[in-house]
Amino acid sequence: MANIIKKVGLTVSAIALGVASFTASAKDLVIGMSFQELNNPYFVVMKEALEEAAGTMNAKVYVSDAAHDVAKQINDIEDMLQKDIDILLINPTDSVGVQSAVESAKNVGVTVIAIDAQAQGPIDSFVGSKNYDAGYQSGQFLAKSIGGKGEVAILDGIPVVPILERVKGFEDAVKEFPEIKIVTKQNGKQERDTSLSVTENMIQANPNLVGIFSVNDTGALGALTAIEASGLDIKLVSVDGFPEAIDAILKDDSKFIATAAQFPRDQVRIGLGVGLARHWGANVAKETPVDIKLIEKSNAAGFSW
Repeated sequence: MANIIKKVGLTVSAIALGVASFTASAKDLVIGMSFQELNNPYFVVMKEALEEAAGTMNAKVYVSDAAHDVAKQINDIEDMLQKDIDILLINPTDSVGVQSAVESAKNVGVTVIAIDAQAQGPIDSFVGSKNYDAGYQSGQFLAKSIGGKGEVAILDGIPVVPILERVKGFEDAVKEFPEIKIVTKQNGKQERDTSLSVTENMIQANPNLVGIFSVNDTGALGALTAIEASGLDIKLVSVDGFPEAIDAILKDDSKFIATAAQFPRDQVRIGLGVGLARHWGANVAKETPVDIKLIEKSNAAGFSW
């Protein structure tokens, strides 16, 4: 708890209030978390961390998987509200599209914390990675690895704020290298199979590619398959820190050279800490950014979320 207090900047009096309230009512606390998807190790780790933390408090937890369908996510949240949740942790599949669900939650007095991706509407706070930094550091590493020149591509994803920030960070990094040109940006939907076929098309249409930036590791792993099949020397960078991505980076002569790792366990733990503090009456920061770490071959061994 001390680490959470330090990270979210809660006051001593707020924590005292929280502890007193916790002792009296934690057994009755009900938490809901709506994920954009759960067919992804990154979000599975978040779910595990949430359930572990809630278990230490004897709090009840409801979890839902929107499967990247904003209409389903809205319905899932409405169902949770019928179960009288106290805190809603929302990982939106569409930052704008979930606004009505956020408003519904706030209208019935639920504390709302957006996790990993921003949500439009009257949220109490947002906890997420420094996504611009992730894109920027990946871009810098790729640019230097290809000698500061050549054609590169972006494997894009769904239109949520973190993805947009990663792309912006990458683009800004590349602008510092006048001899590098971004020749195409296509949407792999952050899925392995889709990214595989999209990357195949990008390589066919741009045979001089020397680098690709993927907005996430799942997409990057699909892109890696396409790169390896092409036989071309195309270097790949990404964002997330998936175990499978780390394994790929560690292989000899791998085309997957780096990923800007996030810390999903920290995000959900801090998000829950912020949510509890707000639920118990404390003032909380509107945003809590969580650092990322660039992982490449020299520091990949032993890394895990």
